[in-house]
Amino acid sequence: MMENYKRILVTAALPYANGPIHIGHLAGCYIPADIYVRYQRAQKRDVKFIGGSDEHGVPITIRAMKEGVTPQDIVDKYHAQIKDSFEKMGISFDIYSRTSNAIHHQTAAAFFKVLYDKGLFEERESEQYYDAEANMFLADRYITGTCPVCGNPGAYGDQCEKCGSSLSPEQLIDPRSTLSNAIPEKKTTKHWYFPLQNYEAWLKQWILEGHKEWKNNVYGQCKSWLDNGLHPRAMTRDSNWGIRVPLPDAEGKVLYVWFDAPIGYISATKELTEHWADYWCSEDTKLVHFIGKDNIVFHCIIFPAMLKAHGGFVLPDNVPANEFLNIEGDKVSTSRNWAVWVHEYIQDFPGCEDVMRYVLCANAPEAKDNDFTWKDFQDRNNSELVAIFGNFVNRTFVLMHKLCNGKVPPFHNDIIDEADKMLIAEIHAAKEKTEQALETYHFRDAVFEVIDLARKGNKYMQEKEPWIVAKSLNANRENQKLIDNCLHLCLQLTANLSILINPVLPNTSRKMLHMMKVVERMLDWENAGRADLLKVGYSLRAPELLFRKIEDAEIAAQIEKLHAGGQEQVKQQAGLIEETEKTVLPLKPEIVYDDFAKLDMRIGTIVSAEKVAKADKLLKLEIDLGFEKRTIVSGIAQHFQPESILNKQVVVVANLAPRKMRGIESNGMILMAEDASGQLVFINPDSFTGNGSTVS
Repeated sequence: MMENYKRILVTAALPYANGPIHIGHLAGCYIPADIYVRYQRAQKRDVKFIGGSDEHGVPITIRAMKEGVTPQDIVDKYHAQIKDSFEKMGISFDIYSRTSNAIHHQTAAAFFKVLYDKGLFEERESEQYYDAEANMFLADRYITGTCPVCGNPGAYGDQCEKCGSSLSPEQLIDPRSTLSNAIPEKKTTKHWYFPLQNYEAWLKQWILEGHKEWKNNVYGQCKSWLDNGLHPRAMTRDSNWGIRVPLPDAEGKVLYVWFDAPIGYISATKELTEHWADYWCSEDTKLVHFIGKDNIVFHCIIFPAMLKAHGGFVLPDNVPANEFLNIEGDKVSTSRNWAVWVHEYIQDFPGCEDVMRYVLCANAPEAKDNDFTWKDFQDRNNSELVAIFGNFVNRTFVLMHKLCNGKVPPFHNDIIDEADKMLIAEIHAAKEKTEQALETYHFRDAVFEVIDLARKGNKYMQEKEPWIVAKSLNANRENQKLIDNCLHLCLQLTANLSILINPVLPNTSRKMLHMMKVVERMLDWENAGRADLLKVGYSLRAPELLFRKIEDAEIAAQIEKLHAGGQEQVKQQAGLIEETEKTVLPLKPEIVYDDFAKLDMRIGTIVSAEKVAKADKLLKLEIDLGFEKRTIVSGIAQHFQPESILNKQVVVVANLAPRKMRGIESNGMILMAEDASGQLVFINPDSFTGNGSTVS
């Protein structure tokens, strides 16, 4: 509730920019966070929604090594893809930033320096794992071994992703380097440790006494950590990728990713507004972290202790973490490709973004791990969204056009009956129940209340049977009043559904607004619960189907795709797929040297890029060739976001005859390669020194 708060700051966990996001990410924190924020906006409260990509840490460097590119190449690629996936799924961040931004480097380094200047760090020399073959110290994620808790042979040095246990490299059984598979040795190095044990008493009071309202899974995990005792934790690492430790004797040291990442919430807020301190430093701010359960210790213990040590910052009011979402009875595994990738879902089910939002909310792992199955996805869409919610709205509009001339009919108080009164009461009660659920982070309950209201609307209409009453209109004109009252209340209920479902299904809600010919202001929460939202005599548009039925063949294809992808990944990891087995496109017809000699190929730099209107595949590029700038239209929009290719060098066919594409004159062509997955990649012209250099 908002009794003591003037503003709300909502953060969602920063995803690692080392791969695409899957639906487990959405279910874990992003959809719950977005629902909460959209609700607060509807309440006209001052709320800011902060997100961004975590672009430091070992997973980034591991991915870069696997792909043979730089860490910057990795984060540029996946930041753009993740941001695009969030936008298309309706995750309405006020800002989606990235920890590679200069403002974040400055903010995180300054935060560390404040703690250092206060003398809070313990400087220690210790023996840490070192890979002699790779000639480098091994961060926790560069070490794998057998988990001492569950026996998983692929546990990392900081966490077992199978059982969720937090670990240290020393706890692993038979540790090995992920770089060379060598057995790591111990070597002396110096780091700065944050003394968590000094904040143990304060944390016990703040969490165990002050936040008993937190979810059981969050409270219980915090209590377990605190009961077992806290210990100093290194806040620096040996690496060349990350935020440099701002000390003169710290060459080759960077900030620990879990020190710098949560500070990303602060730096992103700075980037968003010059009034950032109002949201981070004023006691009348309500700070809420939405995360998955694997991040509880960092957001509830380590980051609050850091904020307390620094001073001047608000502390989280709540951390409503969700549990994990499994896929078809098995844990999500990116290494086995056992996941439903968001960008692929968007391609496979265009226009169905709200359906996935609904399913992941209705089946959210709020209190325990839950299982996503494609059959349940289909059933919830067809049986709930189509058959209950969509059916009620469609029947209401069809009958209104057929029996009331396409206008909101009057309500006749002289013939109101108990069923009418009951439905009006249900509309009011639905608002109260939904509001209570949203305020207390029970988003599954909120969705149930809205669908249940639509179910009650269907029942009311079925009992009133206005289509039957209409058959006797000629014999009894009073029957029009019965039809009017029934459809008047069904239309008012429809208007309420659009308000109540808006935080969960924003696209659906806007379709309903279009049908009702009303502006978005009606979605303000203060309008919910009323039975007079649509004015008598107001003409409404023809009905549109809000949802489509999902067919068995579509579901079968997704299940086959999931299993095929997992099997393919296992084969690749086992080395069973040889390069020679990959499909090779046949050579084009033979040419002679004179044909090739006619081509004038030059090196150019992309200085601007933008999408071409109404063309899904085209980008309009401005390319600096050194001696002039060219406009070139290229069909690469489905492979790259415009911002991700700025300042990239490309090979340009410079003497190609101009050609108009979508009304834009294109003067040339860029050359690209296609990898085994069908993804376009840049032909790297590193050997050339300047724009305009020739390729021969």
